[in-house]
Amino acid sequence: MGKSCPVGEMSSAICSTTPSGRASVVTYSQLKTMLSTHDIQLFDVRNPDEYQAGHIPDAVNMPLGSLDESLKLSPEDFQQKFAVKAPGKDDDNLVFHCQSGRRSAKALDVARQLGFSRARHYKGGYSEWVEQEGK
Repeated sequence: MGKSCPVGEMSSAICSTTPSGRASVVTYSQLKTMLSTHDIQLFDVRNPDEYQAGHIPDAVNMPLGSLDESLKLSPEDFQQKFAVKAPGKDDDNLVFHCQSGRRSAKALDVARQLGFSRARHYKGGYSEWVEQEGK
């Protein structure tokens, strides 16, 4: 699917790509831009208690354990459960994040298997967000 990163270049964030050739990883600066222009569907795949303790603005909590069933909901049921529009399979502004990038990478795999081929993840996670925001 994507190419593997050369040793020592994991932080380049452009190592794996979507089928359309776009990077599957969103950087902090890209995330900030997407949030400021409201061109993002950001899903926090951490547990509800982690989300309640602090989260990125506009992120919707969709725990990894229920991600598969959540992404299979009808648009109406999705809207009712999450109070946001359901993402489309071709949306390129669908971004997952967690605390440090592990769960969001798994979420990306789940989403891709369900046909969300342009989905991406914020590898830095909430940890990087807090560090960058200075909170």
